[in-house]
Parts: sequence; structure tokens; C-alpha cells
Amino acid sequence: MAKIPRILLIYTGGTIGMVKDFKTGALRNFNFDKLLKHIPELHQLNCTIDSVSLENPIDSSNMNIGNWVIISEIIEDNYKKFDGFVVLHGSDTMSYTASAMSFMFENLSKPIIFTGSQLPIGDLRTDAKENLITSIEIASAQENGNPVISEVCLYFEYKLYRANRTTKVNAEHFEAFTSPNFPPIGESGVHLKFNKQLIHKSTLNKQLKVRKELNNNVVILKIFPGITKTVVKSILCSKGLKGVILETYGSGNAPTENWFIYLLEEALKKGIQIVNVTQCIGGGVIMGHYETSITLEKIGVISGNDITTESALAKLMYLLGENIEKNKFKTFFETSLRGEISVAE
Repeated sequence: MAKIPRILLIYTGGTIGMVKDFKTGALRNFNFDKLLKHIPELHQLNCTIDSVSLENPIDSSNMNIGNWVIISEIIEDNYKKFDGFVVLHGSDTMSYTASAMSFMFENLSKPIIFTGSQLPIGDLRTDAKENLITSIEIASAQENGNPVISEVCLYFEYKLYRANRTTKVNAEHFEAFTSPNFPPIGESGVHLKFNKQLIHKSTLNKQLKVRKELNNNVVILKIFPGITKTVVKSILCSKGLKGVILETYGSGNAPTENWFIYLLEEALKKGIQIVNVTQCIGGGVIMGHYETSITLEKIGVISGNDITTESALAKLMYLLGENIEKNKFKTFFETSLRGEISVAE
């Protein structure tokens, strides 16, 4: 007889964990111990569900690397006891947190599914129930006694995405997320379907390692027409700065003015890592494709390829925390570590 999967539900905060007080209209945190009372449909799932909540659930706007470590430790401490994990998180920064988890968990062999909702769990038209029920179903899906999913994913409105490929694109539609450069790895309709050829292969024979040394001395510098030398200099000369995500135009293009290139070169000489990512929702950076990116390539700026800004930031924090040798950093960043960037076949 097959073992019934055990799923741990981790509530960090966010709209999905709220219920409305119908007398006042105010939202308050939901007691997850009473989850089955509010969502009796969960009884129909072929799994057992335990839940744990952050001591002080937070709005995802207040998410930081300290909270990322707390979430990772909850999973690490319960890793052997459970077959899958569902993390309930506010949608605003979910792609950042989920991307970070993908890098923090090395040799992952169990599913970590992030989800949330646009409306509270107690609302009449809520998307919370479907997102939660299907996320638990995905986390408990098994084949030949092994989990179908063994990576960090994000599920929202009928689509299962690789977490480090996602970005939030809508503040009010139920379809709040997209994965611009990588197809969904699963879809929920009448049946739950997985695109198995896209799913990261499990590393069952390797020991789990949780990387918690993240370095957040980083900044996102978005280029815009009319950006001044004073602004760029003040950012690149910030005390203790270790890494920069440079959001450029199109396929990685930036101003070619002497002062701009000079400031980037000076930052690189100080050992600051600079990663070129595109401002576009889809596509990626092709260094040297246009004259306006040839210079960036020459001075040693890292190509982010088709990585999202959220994933690039998480990867930068992760790699800086690993204290990789300066001359190897570019190679590590431009290599796909958790399926976060596309590589040529």
C-alpha cells in the first residue's frame, strides 16, 4: 500500500491568509489550525496536512533576507518528516522569495510550492481556495513513490511555474504572474497535467544543503533616458556595495557616454559585480548584439541572458554570500544553476 504523503503548509503572511470581518470589513489573519473547517475540500486530497505560521506573519512588502532564512530553516528542520512543502506568501514579493529559495536549497529532492491569492480566503469570489488546494495537490503528487516535482515552484491561477522564472505582472487580475522565458511546467484544468520534460530532475542520491549566507549589499540600477552622472555615481559609490543589477534597454543596451562607462569600470575595479539584465518583460540580454552593449562586454559586465530581475537579484545575493573567487564569479553567474536561465542546446 502506497504511503500517504505528508504536506507542511507554511504561512508567512499575505492576502491568502486573511479573512474578512464582515461587521467591520477589516482583514485579519486567519487561524490555520482551523483550515479544514474553512476549506472542507482539503479532506478529499490524498495527503495529511500540517501547518505552521511565522511567529509574526508579515505583509510581503516587508519581506527580507532574515525572513528568507527563517522560511528555509522551517523547511530544513522538517525536511525528513514531510514529503512536500507549500509556502503561503504575499504576491508582491513572492517571485523574489521563491527565486531565493531555489538558490538556497541545493540538491533538493522534494517540492517547495509557493502560492498566494489576490483575494482573502473568506471572500465569496476568492482565488485563494483553488490556489491552495491545487498547490497541496501538486506538492503531494507522486510517481513510483517519488515526488513528481522536486524543485521550487510557484503556482497561481491554473499555472505551475519554475519559481526563478516568474515575475508579477498584474496587481488586480487573478492571473497575476507570468514566466516570460520558460513555459509552465504544469497546468490545472479538468486534470492536473505536468510537462515532465521541463521538470528539474531530482537529486535523490545527494544530501540536501541549505545555503543561508546571503549578501544583500546589492542594488538595482534601472537605466532611463536622461539619467545623470550624479545619480549613477552616488549609487555605484555606495559604501559596502558588492553587486549591481543593471537594468538596461532591449537586448542589453546602455548609454555609451564616457562618464557612464568610466563609472562602471571604476566599480568593476573595486570588485563590484555588475550584471546586465533587460528591462523588457520577455527576451534577454545579448551582449555585443548592438554597439551600445559591446563596451559593457569588453569591460567585464556579466550577461544575465534571459534571467528575470527577481531571480538575478536572488542569484547575486546567493553567489556573493558563497564568497566565490572574483575571477570565477562571471562564469558562475552566467551558468544555469537551478534552471533560471536558458542555455543553448
